[in-house]
Amino acid sequence: MSLVDPLSAEQDRVLSLGYAALRDFPWRQTRDPWSVLVSEVMLQQTQAVRVVPRWEQFLHRWPTVGGCAAAPLGDVLREWQGLGYPRRARNLWLTAQVCVERHGAALPDTLPELLALPGIGAYTARAVLAFAHESDVGVVDTNIARVLARRAGVRLTPKAAQAAADALVPEHCSWEWNQMLMDLGAQRCRAEPRCDGCPLECLWRDAGWPDPDPAQGSAGVSRRQAPFVGSDRQLRGRVLALVADSSCSVESLESHLVGPDADRERVRRVVRSLVADGLVAVTAGSVQLP
Repeated sequence: MSLVDPLSAEQDRVLSLGYAALRDFPWRQTRDPWSVLVSEVMLQQTQAVRVVPRWEQFLHRWPTVGGCAAAPLGDVLREWQGLGYPRRARNLWLTAQVCVERHGAALPDTLPELLALPGIGAYTARAVLAFAHESDVGVVDTNIARVLARRAGVRLTPKAAQAAADALVPEHCSWEWNQMLMDLGAQRCRAEPRCDGCPLECLWRDAGWPDPDPAQGSAGVSRRQAPFVGSDRQLRGRVLALVADSSCSVESLESHLVGPDADRERVRRVVRSLVADGLVAVTAGSVQLP
């Protein structure tokens, strides 16, 4: 008697797409937990094609948890320049610190321990379990959340989406299943879906795609971001770029940044926000990376 549950017809159709159907990303060639985590953190809010060279560069410099933990935070932030959302870099560095202190310089392999790490949420923790350890867990990113909602034909809460994702994972096929589902969402089940030949059972499609689209407002489906140009996010990035090589006085920052999009008070407010996030330090009126 087999100890593995037989595949459903739907699971068989999805897995039969094969590895050739998957997008070719270098992090899909590794099961190293640290490498997987770095990819997942970088992929948050950043397009995969932009991540590829930066992921390779980052891991060439810090291939291990211990190596990253031993580096100054300022070096990690410099390496992150251009990827955006630098708090991700600081959380990754803090995670490395915690892993050295509590887990023997390795990432833990249980969901509660992963969730306890700085900046590691439900998706990222489960992605490490599924893509590094091949544990039987479902992951719910934007693409998979869209697939799950349309498949169910209704909007899903975070709890319902996670339960649906977990229930669909074939035993001992977590890596393949989650990657296939993710790419179906990224390439086929998009805002304007291409349903012909889709291997999934989909109540929304079968009902004739009625309005509203169940993916809209479902858990995990990202919403349109506010414009970047002229935003505080852009200004924060400009401050970090200016202090990446050497410290700058607040007055010098103001001379570079004050203009149509930013007055002196806004520049100072942005600097204070960076200090609060632990991304810069201000000493005697001089702003520098930690």
